[in-house]
Amino acid sequence: MTTAVESPQFIRTIEWDMMDKSKFFPLSMLSSFSVRCCLYPLTVIKTRLQVQRHDDVYKGMVDAWTKIYHGEGAAGLYRGFWVSTFQIISGAFYISTYEGVRHILTVNNVDSRLKSLVAGGCASAVGQTIVVPFDVMSQHLMVLGVVDYGPKKQKLLIVLNPLGISMDPTRSRLKITLDIMKQIYIQDGVHGFYRGYVASLCTYVPNSAMWWTFYHLYQDELYAIFPSWVSHLFIQCMAGTLGGFTTTLLTNPLDIVRARLQTPCRRHSTSCGRIFTKGLSARMVQSACFSFAIILGYETIKRMSVNEEYREYIRWII
Repeated sequence: MTTAVESPQFIRTIEWDMMDKSKFFPLSMLSSFSVRCCLYPLTVIKTRLQVQRHDDVYKGMVDAWTKIYHGEGAAGLYRGFWVSTFQIISGAFYISTYEGVRHILTVNNVDSRLKSLVAGGCASAVGQTIVVPFDVMSQHLMVLGVVDYGPKKQKLLIVLNPLGISMDPTRSRLKITLDIMKQIYIQDGVHGFYRGYVASLCTYVPNSAMWWTFYHLYQDELYAIFPSWVSHLFIQCMAGTLGGFTTTLLTNPLDIVRARLQTPCRRHSTSCGRIFTKGLSARMVQSACFSFAIILGYETIKRMSVNEEYREYIRWII
């Protein structure tokens, strides 16, 4: 098997067969959960900006953050969080598929950028098949309810309540979540849990394929620009962030379509120009933060999980 090396003594890319999987999977799931805990509010804000009509409730990312926090408290920024945490299971399948496909293509001497493109797309297809039902439910929770804003306590509909769920404050979140599941099944059957599945594939498969491709592309370019003493981990985090920015700009319209298909209530009217930018600022910030945090965790965990015979060839800080 061919291994990418920066020099005879340091391994640049830690491949699948170099790691102890019994360490990698638990640490990977813990890292994914930690990142979601920290950055989930950005997902809520992005979703609400995307599905609102025009700028009925929120004028932008900062305005959304302020109104949600003052109107609903910190809990409002974590609506649907516990349902979304099931995505860490799909994350395990995602990374297994990515690394597995990449390993197979490496054995067959496929070009490194093509490996990333194909492996990223395959990983996303597997991950979305598992995660879409939880994604549908969490998005309904994100946009649900009525809250008070401002000194006059004027009530404003947040965005949508397409299932007609009772928002009695005495009801627990578990009951509301179970109601959402019940209503989705009553209205659309099992198909309702996969509403927007094709849109999700059309959004996330190219998104994932491009993200991993740009990640390795930017990584190669940054290795060529920076002197050899610069931290590998720093370069990888920068490459992940730049890859996130680029991919977000290219796929934002598809993400808007997906979000609206998964939270249907009424026909939305957004101009052709606006569909390219609606919720873009929140998604750019979310993508940059997620990309940086995910790569920091992912590449750190790969270093921690590497088999003993490769440890002396792994570079941490310099």
